[in-house]
Amino acid sequence: MKINYNFLVLKDSYLFSLIAKKVNEYKQQNPEKDVIRLGIGDVTLPLVPAVVEAMHKAVSEMGSADTFKGYGEEQGYGFLRQAVCDYYAKKGVKLDTSEVFISDGAKSDIGNILDIFDSANTVIIPDPVYPVYVDTNIMAGRKIKFINGNKENNFLPLPDGKTEGDIVYICSPNNPTGAVYIKEQLKIWVDWALERDAVILFDSAYEVFIKDESLPTSIFQIPGARNCAIEFCSLSKTAGFTGTRCGYTVIPHELVRDKVPLNKLWLRRQTTKFNGVPYIVQRGAEAVFTEAGMNQIKEQINYYLGNASIIADTLTDLGIWFTGGTNSPYIWLKCPNNMSSWEFFDFLLNNCSIVGTPGAGFGDNGEGYFRLTAFGNRKNVVEAMDRIKMMII
Repeated sequence: MKINYNFLVLKDSYLFSLIAKKVNEYKQQNPEKDVIRLGIGDVTLPLVPAVVEAMHKAVSEMGSADTFKGYGEEQGYGFLRQAVCDYYAKKGVKLDTSEVFISDGAKSDIGNILDIFDSANTVIIPDPVYPVYVDTNIMAGRKIKFINGNKENNFLPLPDGKTEGDIVYICSPNNPTGAVYIKEQLKIWVDWALERDAVILFDSAYEVFIKDESLPTSIFQIPGARNCAIEFCSLSKTAGFTGTRCGYTVIPHELVRDKVPLNKLWLRRQTTKFNGVPYIVQRGAEAVFTEAGMNQIKEQINYYLGNASIIADTLTDLGIWFTGGTNSPYIWLKCPNNMSSWEFFDFLLNNCSIVGTPGAGFGDNGEGYFRLTAFGNRKNVVEAMDRIKMMII
């Protein structure tokens, strides 16, 4: 018997586990301090009324023999897949319900999608990046090539004549940097993938934060993308489903490699290794896409974007370079006074009782940068910015 030794190549501690350890130690030593967390991207506002009402109704249905639901449809219930299709139609993207797969969140599908690809494929991953992209490919033993995001390209790397690979990850709006690709930039990536029969894995988990109508909210708004891209989205940030768990993956029928539709492979994988999302949760998710649900969610998104604006205004006043904060809940800043990422983390924690995320945890190019999130409550965000002004000025 042999274990998968690729796991031993992973870093010993997951980024957020190390942060939690440091914060716990600080709180033990300083129990009187009020720690404000602007690090992990977990939402703080509750589920909206439309979602709660739909889930209550679904609970009642599960308590009656006449409306009880057992095993659900393999790709997710038809009512939810149709709701997703209708949502995309408003973006100008036409989908068939058979191209939509309901899941328990984007993170799971982004990791599990690798099952349908050969381990010999070379993967291109931007640096800095959400750790799951890297770790899941290390677990699978794949060769990884990093493409550099930096201040010069506003952390939106593009391929050039030397960029070669089989699978590429793109996240827009980006986690951790908050940067957003414009249509022309995504078209460059789509053309690159079509030329090489490569596949784009497009993470659109934060698309609902895009308010600029000129910016794409789906890779499928780009001509040719149906032949080269898979899109992942989650209701975690869209509708506060971080504790409820629901998302979806879109695989167009036109996406064919080695004469095999990838939609067919993913369906086979899911029916074998995934039990589906509970009926109650799917009914709640369906309510997200109703007129009432979208209006209520819009208020929450605007609340978080208001927090982001407060953070951005503070950094601007202090003369600190940053990206994000507009069309995104993340703010990616250059650490002041040439501090390293972890030095700035310790500075904020020890002097301001504020928790953020060191950029070094997202890759080599994240060193010297820092991520703040806008998912806290307004009072805490304002207080945190006041503390930062006092310490840095």
